[in-house]
Amino acid sequence: MILLLSLGCRVDDPMGSVLIDGEWLPGGEAGTNTLLGGSNSFIMPMPGLSAAHEQQFYSGNSYFNQSWVEAPASTDARDGLGPFFNARSCSTCHFKDGRAAPTDDSVVPFSGLLLRLSVSGPDGPVPDPIYGGQLQDIASPGLTPELTPRVTWQERTGSYPDGTPYALLVPAYHLDAPAHGPLSTDLMISPRLPPQVIGLGLLEAIPASDLAALADPDDADGDGISGRIPWGVDPVSGEVVHRRMGWKADSAGVVAQVAGALAADMGLTSTLRPLDDCTSGQPECLAEPAGGEPEVSDTIFERLVTYTRSVAVPARRNWDDPDVLAGRSLFSEVQCDGCHVADFTTSAFAPLPELSDQHIWPYSDLLLHDMGPDLADDRPVGAASGREWRTRPLWGIGLLEVVNGHTRLMHDGRADGVAEAILWHGGEAAASRDRFMALSAGERAQLVAFVEDL
Repeated sequence: MILLLSLGCRVDDPMGSVLIDGEWLPGGEAGTNTLLGGSNSFIMPMPGLSAAHEQQFYSGNSYFNQSWVEAPASTDARDGLGPFFNARSCSTCHFKDGRAAPTDDSVVPFSGLLLRLSVSGPDGPVPDPIYGGQLQDIASPGLTPELTPRVTWQERTGSYPDGTPYALLVPAYHLDAPAHGPLSTDLMISPRLPPQVIGLGLLEAIPASDLAALADPDDADGDGISGRIPWGVDPVSGEVVHRRMGWKADSAGVVAQVAGALAADMGLTSTLRPLDDCTSGQPECLAEPAGGEPEVSDTIFERLVTYTRSVAVPARRNWDDPDVLAGRSLFSEVQCDGCHVADFTTSAFAPLPELSDQHIWPYSDLLLHDMGPDLADDRPVGAASGREWRTRPLWGIGLLEVVNGHTRLMHDGRADGVAEAILWHGGEAAASRDRFMALSAGERAQLVAFVEDL
C-alpha cells in the first residue's frame, strides 16, 4: 500500500516499518550519495557547488587544516596564534571534520575538549574577569598557560528493567595552577566537545518559521516536551534571530560560529571579533605582538565560512535493513522524535544557493530543552538555562567511530555509544528514556542500529 504524505512517498514494508523515498540521503541533493567514504566520510564537499564555491571550499579546507603560528612570522597570512589558545588548527578539534574524544586524567593539555567559564554578573553570567570566557590551556613561547585542567571519572552503575546491567561515567573537572591569580569563588564551568562539521549550512537554511512551529515553551499539548526558541542578536545583521549553532544554541549562524571559534579556540582575530581573548588581568597577553589587524583576513574568513557551510552530510548505509527499519518504528514509539524531529525543507533563500529547497533529515528541532539535573552544567548562556541544551542533530552519528576512532557522545563525551547517551537523558526526555529502558534487549539493539545508521 502506498501512502502519499507531506514527508514524501512512503511504502509500508512487511515488518510494519516505513520506507521513505529519499531518506537515505540525509542532506538531500546537497549530501553525498557515496557509500564508500569510510574514514573520509565527513570531508566531502556537497554535490552541485558552483565553480566559485567549490574553489572556496578547497581553499577554506586548507586553512581549516593548516597549523597557525605565533606572530611575527614569515608566513604572515597564517600567523597571530594565541597568545593563549586551545589548538593550532581547526582540525585539531575537528579531525577529518569529526570530533575529538574526551581526555583522561593523564593527558594535559586537553585535546579538543573546551571549558567555558563565567561568573555571576548584575544581569546574568559574564566572562571571568581574569580568565575570560574560555579556558585556554596552551600559551605562546615565554608565557605560562592560564590554568591546568584535569578531568576525573567516577562510575555509576545501574540496570535495565530486564536485569541487563550498565555502567555510566560521571566526569568531574578540576582547574589547577592558576597563573594569573585565584579563581573566582562563583566560577561556573561548562565542558564542550566539538561536533562534526557536516550539514551546518543546511541547518542554517531551515526556515525559522518551521522551527518556531515546533516550539511549545509552556507545554500546551501536555506531552512533557516544552522546546524553546533560543532568540538572540545576530552579530552580523544586528537583528534578533533564532540562534541554532552550538551546544547551547549560543551562535546565530555559521559566520558567528567561525568567528567565535577562531577567537576563543586559537586566539585569532577577525573583523567580526577584532580583539584577542586577553583580559586586563593578563598584561603579558595584551603585550604580545599581533599577526595583523585582523589576523584572519576577510578573504580567508570568507573561505572558511563557505567551507564550513558546504561540508556534505554522508549517505546512510543500511537504511533498508530490517533491524534498522524496526528501530525506526521504535524510535517513534518511545517518542525520541518529540525532540529529534526527522526532516525539514530548507529555505529558497539559503546562505548559499546550492543549499536551497533541500529535503533534509537532521533529526533535530534545534530548540532548547531542559535535560534534567544530571546533564545540567548550571551555567546559563544566552537564552539557555543551566539545564537546557539544544537538540543535537543525529545525522552522521554512526560514522564517528570509523572517522575518529571513538564513540563518545554528549556535550562532554561522557556517554560511550548511543545507548549510554539515551540513558543520560532526563528532564523533558526522561519519559522517552524510560520507554527505551523498558524495551527488550533485542528492541533496544534495533533502536540503536537505527540511530547509528543516521
